[in-house]
Amino acid sequence: MSGRPLIAVIDYGAGNLVSIDQALTSVGSGVVLVSSAAELAEAGADAMIVPGVGAAAPAMERLSAAGLVEPIRDWIAADRPYLGICLGLQLLFDGSDEDGATTLGVLPGRTRRLVDAPTLPHIGWNQVERRRDHPLFDAVAPAADFYFVHSYAGAVEPTAEDAVVALTTHGQPFASAIARGNLLGVQFHPERSGDDGLRLLGNFVALVRAHVDGLAVPA
Repeated sequence: MSGRPLIAVIDYGAGNLVSIDQALTSVGSGVVLVSSAAELAEAGADAMIVPGVGAAAPAMERLSAAGLVEPIRDWIAADRPYLGICLGLQLLFDGSDEDGATTLGVLPGRTRRLVDAPTLPHIGWNQVERRRDHPLFDAVAPAADFYFVHSYAGAVEPTAEDAVVALTTHGQPFASAIARGNLLGVQFHPERSGDDGLRLLGNFVALVRAHVDGLAVPA
């Protein structure tokens, strides 16, 4: 494709939008902040990022009030490029034990409290150990450190284990990166993870370009 792909970053009051905008711009993407279904439809974006910090129930309430729940589900069902960051990954599962919320239900599993964690919340740098290769991590060293801030993580059902790309250990291991077609999610914050975080976001932008050009993306 010519020019910069346009990424819609969902603004529902639960993300570090300035850092994400700056990081995406630096790796060659255009960015549009979207806070309603109408804005998403008008944006004509090539990809979607749902960031987030905090709990699932208020996040789902804000997404519902903005009319964005079904458009996000439809986007994912159409296999359009999606990256969930932190809470944006957790919302992909069926529900959350943190507050009993029903979430998007596009990936079998449930968000659960970290098991045997030595400290909560889990804050700081930790290794992301890949279980399989994926272009999202191209040129990122094995077991590179990324920045985390969370107490809960998605527990993937056995039927969806193939979606797990990487694990991180804080107490018991948890899924820190998932991929299924163009559906991607990371539990860490790439926009706060230095050079490797920028490299990962750059890889996401490259995957968006490939999708726009009609090239296949690994599962």
